[in-house]
Amino acid sequence: MTVRYAEPGSSFWPVLWAPGFALLGLGVEALTGTVHVLGWALAAVLLAGVWALWVAARRRLRSVSLTDEVLRLGEEELPVADIAAVEEDEPEAAKVLGGGWGTPKGTGAVPLRLHDGKIVLAWARRPDELRAALQAMLAA
Repeated sequence: MTVRYAEPGSSFWPVLWAPGFALLGLGVEALTGTVHVLGWALAAVLLAGVWALWVAARRRLRSVSLTDEVLRLGEEELPVADIAAVEEDEPEAAKVLGGGWGTPKGTGAVPLRLHDGKIVLAWARRPDELRAALQAMLAA
């Protein structure tokens, strides 16, 4: 299965914010007196866990993948065989793929006309690259 386009949704580097903030807090506390190493370690672990959950959710809900068989946006999959064309102009009202009311913040829309005549909106952080990959697949 060839991946034609992919966006992971998020990287794992935000999880490193937690130990960074804990070290900063530890450093400030060291300048002012008593240092609570165990408290800062627990804070780092707790915050890292919260951010790890946030990253995992973004990777599941905001990832984009285009293969020869399927276009996956978040948790929704659209068979490539159902796509008739990539439209240039975004329609007034169209279903957004991936389960949201609108395209996710920071993404651009890629309107797709399906074989049944419906227009749906795919989305990506780099919509021109997704559009080009889809057009190349449909032209082949």
